[in-house]
Amino acid sequence: MMNRRNFLKWSGSVAMSAMLPEVRSTAAQQGRKPNIIFIFADDYGIGGVGCYGSDRFKTPNLDALAQTGIRFEYCFSMPLCAPSRATCMTGRYPFRTGVVNNSSGAQAHPDKEVCIAKVMKQAGYATAVAGKWRQLSYFTTKEDGQRWGFDEFLIWGVDGSKGERYWDPVYNKNGQPLSDTKGKYGPDLLHEFVVDFIRRHRDQPFFIYYPTPLIHGPILRTPDSPADGADHYADNIAYLDKLAGKLVAELDSMNLREKTLIVFTGDNGCTPQASGIKGGRSGGTLHGRAIDGAKADMKEGGSRVPLIVNWKGTTPAGQVSKDLVDFSDFFPTFAELADAKLPESVTIDGRSFAAQLRGQPSKPRQWVFVQLDQKWYVRDRGWKLNNQGLPARRKAGELFDMKDAPFQEILVRPDSTEPQAQAARSKLQAALDSLRPQDTGIPAGAEQKRKRPVGKKKKQK
Repeated sequence: MMNRRNFLKWSGSVAMSAMLPEVRSTAAQQGRKPNIIFIFADDYGIGGVGCYGSDRFKTPNLDALAQTGIRFEYCFSMPLCAPSRATCMTGRYPFRTGVVNNSSGAQAHPDKEVCIAKVMKQAGYATAVAGKWRQLSYFTTKEDGQRWGFDEFLIWGVDGSKGERYWDPVYNKNGQPLSDTKGKYGPDLLHEFVVDFIRRHRDQPFFIYYPTPLIHGPILRTPDSPADGADHYADNIAYLDKLAGKLVAELDSMNLREKTLIVFTGDNGCTPQASGIKGGRSGGTLHGRAIDGAKADMKEGGSRVPLIVNWKGTTPAGQVSKDLVDFSDFFPTFAELADAKLPESVTIDGRSFAAQLRGQPSKPRQWVFVQLDQKWYVRDRGWKLNNQGLPARRKAGELFDMKDAPFQEILVRPDSTEPQAQAARSKLQAALDSLRPQDTGIPAGAEQKRKRPVGKKKKQK
C-alpha cells in the first residue's frame, strides 16, 4: 500500500511530467526564428478597441489575442499616417527621414533608407506587403518592391493613381494591375493574398507587413453590413476584427501558431468619428470618458495606439505591460527576433522589446518621441515636454502632468518649484537635447506654403 508521503511524491512527479512537453515546446520556440505578421490598421487608436475599454466598439478577436498574449498600455505612433509608417519601416524618427507629414513621404526612398523588409530578407525570410504602401516613396514594379525588400506585394494603387481601396479596388499585384475586382471587397482580397503567401512559404520563416486600409475613410458598408444599417464606422471596426480572427484561424489550421508572432497596432489615433460626439477633438471614449485629442493632434489621442502581441507558447499570456514603446522600436525588435544585422552607419532610434515578448528580464525605454511637422514632444509615463511656444533653437517649452492621460494633460507652470515637475523637466529636456531635432530642419517643400515672415499679416483679397 502507498502511504500519504509516497502518494504526494508520486502525484507531484506525474504533475511535473505532464507539464514538461509544454515547457520544452516553449524553450524550443525561444530558440527558433519566428514568422512575423505585422498588422497595421489605419486611423485606429485605443478608442476603437474593446480590451482597451472602448465604450462603442466590440472587438472579440483582438481581445482574444490580448488575453493570450501581451497588451501594451503605452504605445505611441506619430499623429499622421506617413510619419508613422516611415518610422516603423526604418526605425528612424521623422526628423531623420524627412517624413514629417503626409506630403513628405517621398523623402523615405530605398536609395537613402533601409527598410525592415530588406533586413528580414537578408536574414533568410520570405517577405511580402499587403495593403496601403502610399505616403512613402511609392513603387509600382516588382523590381521596385524588391529594392524595398519585398519578394511579393499586393498594394493599393496602380501607376501612382489612387483609385478605390474598398469596393472594386484598384490594386497592384507584383507589378501588374489586379484583375477581376468588380464587386469584390478590397480587405477580403488582401486577406486572401496573405493566406496564400503563408501557405506557399510555411516551410521557411516569413515576414508579412499587413497595412490594411481599414478603417480609413471613406467609411463605406462592409460585406457584413445590414441593408438598413447606419453605423458603418462600427461595421468597419467589426470587419477589421473579423479578419484578424480569420487570420488566426488560418494559422491554427496550418499548425503555425506557435511558430508565428502576430503584432497588431494602428498608424495613429482614431478620427473624431470614433467618439460619436459632435464637435470637439476626441478619438473615442474609454469607460465613459472622452480621449483628449484625435488623429493629427499633438495631444494624447493623436498618437496613443493599441499594441497587441501574440506568440503562442512564448509571449506571457494575459499580460498588460506598462513599458513604453514607440514606433521606431519595431525595426530593432523584428531584427533581433530574426537574428538579423542592423544596417551600419545609420542611426536607428528604436529600442528592441524582444525580451518582453519572450517573458525575459528587460530594460524598457524611458521616454518616447513624437513629431508632426515642426512640433514634437518627449514623454515618459508621467510627464510630457514639448517645443511649443518657443523659437526652434531654444529649449523646449511646455511641461504637462500626464497622470490623467489619455483624458487630459495638465499644464505645469513654467516657474513651478515642485520637485517632481522639476526632475521631469530636467530628464525630458536631456532626452530632447540628445536628439536635437531642431538642428535637422524640415525638408524643402514640406511646410513652406504655410510659412509667412514673422510680424507680417496675410494680404486681404
